[in-house]
Amino acid sequence: MRLLKKTNIDFVGIRKITYAISLILILASLGGLIFRGLNWSIDFTSGVAARINLKAKSGNVANVQIDEFRDVLKQNGFPEAEIQYMGDMENSIFQIKIKSAESKEEVDGDTKTAILRIVAENFPDHVAGRDMNNEVVEEIYEVGPKVGGELRANALLAVLISMVLMIVYIWFRFELSFGVMAIAALAHDVIIVIGVFALTGKEITIQIIAALLTIVGYSINDTIVVFDRIREDLKLRRKEPLENVFNSSINRSLSRTVITSVTTFLTAFALYLFGGSVLHDFALAITIGVVVGTYSSVFIASNLVLDLNRSLGKEKQAVQGLTRRK
Repeated sequence: MRLLKKTNIDFVGIRKITYAISLILILASLGGLIFRGLNWSIDFTSGVAARINLKAKSGNVANVQIDEFRDVLKQNGFPEAEIQYMGDMENSIFQIKIKSAESKEEVDGDTKTAILRIVAENFPDHVAGRDMNNEVVEEIYEVGPKVGGELRANALLAVLISMVLMIVYIWFRFELSFGVMAIAALAHDVIIVIGVFALTGKEITIQIIAALLTIVGYSINDTIVVFDRIREDLKLRRKEPLENVFNSSINRSLSRTVITSVTTFLTAFALYLFGGSVLHDFALAITIGVVVGTYSSVFIASNLVLDLNRSLGKEKQAVQGLTRRK
């Protein structure tokens, strides 16, 4: 199935425009990272997280609303507490996260006890006759700064290692210039997605790290498909100018790229709209990543390879190296 037939877009000719668009997005993202920073969740810093069930046992008692619960926590010394519904909003099951103060080196051991006390004192009708440690507070845990710092370092290391391994694979499969520029395009995607989270103040959670790794895998897959088409066309059209071969290859792979991207985008966007608060940020990261990853695969990665080989004066060597590989 070909959604786009016989396209003839001059991707090489408009590369300066697409470079400029990418540069603007990257600068905006870096500005967000420098001036606003990342809002790391307590999984990467320190604090207390809890899942609390305040669903009414009797029909005579109304379920607790999120604004009501937020006001109670504010009145009891936790104005910065983050609260969201878990699952159906009618169930009054909440996920709360309370970060430790930046000035503290350790998590306040009284925070866990304070949460239990606040719930018991302010919602007696909802906790009466129920086990506080299992039925009301379904889960509660503390994260220390040392553990959180190690997890943050490991998460960043996972992204970097994945990129290095991809360079090695693409170097072996294609040429080093292809591997380096593919990773440059991936860095472009990751920086923009992280920049959106920095600018909007959204939390960087473990789920967001998983989304970033998913975006890396998705984007590199798209890029390799385009690279593979370029390699096959170079074998058949060795005497033609590289610009013509690159343009033709990208146009020929465009239909497959668009179909894959649109179906993935629709799935991620549906999760963003209807997946609930738990999946909201994860789906947002995937949605942005699909759009940016498709853009970089089509408009950025191949053009960077072409410009790099031109600047190094190695166009012929790159073509010869590619045509020798299977």
